[in-house]
Amino acid sequence: MSKSLKRVRAALEAAGLPSDVRETDGARTAQMAADAVGCALDQITKSIIFRGETSGQAILFLTAGGNQVDPAKASALAGEPLGKADAALVRNQTGFAIGGVSPVGHLNPIRAFIDKRLMAFDIVWAAAGTPNHVFHIDPHDLPGLTGASEAEFTA
Repeated sequence: MSKSLKRVRAALEAAGLPSDVRETDGARTAQMAADAVGCALDQITKSIIFRGETSGQAILFLTAGGNQVDPAKASALAGEPLGKADAALVRNQTGFAIGGVSPVGHLNPIRAFIDKRLMAFDIVWAAAGTPNHVFHIDPHDLPGLTGASEAEFTA
């Protein structure tokens, strides 16, 4: 088991939440992930990371699978212009590689915002630290677990 997957499981267990992880054949898109676990597209929690242009820090936006982050709305929430986060920033801040960024188990604290659309579901699915692993969670547990603020930032 990878170090990344172990961190995600440990974070879930420490919070007293189920740490059931499902292996997939690789879900390169939200639709592929939804198909792999048999859920609606919007039940997939995408972890989108931007780089704060002023702070230089990674900022995490957790959004429903069918939604897109609106850069202007996201920048307004972050309080600074946002740019593309490169692989090194993502890895250094979160400990995960792009494509497997989990909402939980980060190496370092990260500012985070969560799409209100996810709250419409009893269960959502998110990356478990690798491109081939996902876990399910009650979306109402995500804000407390991640420190994410519910916000409107989608197009």
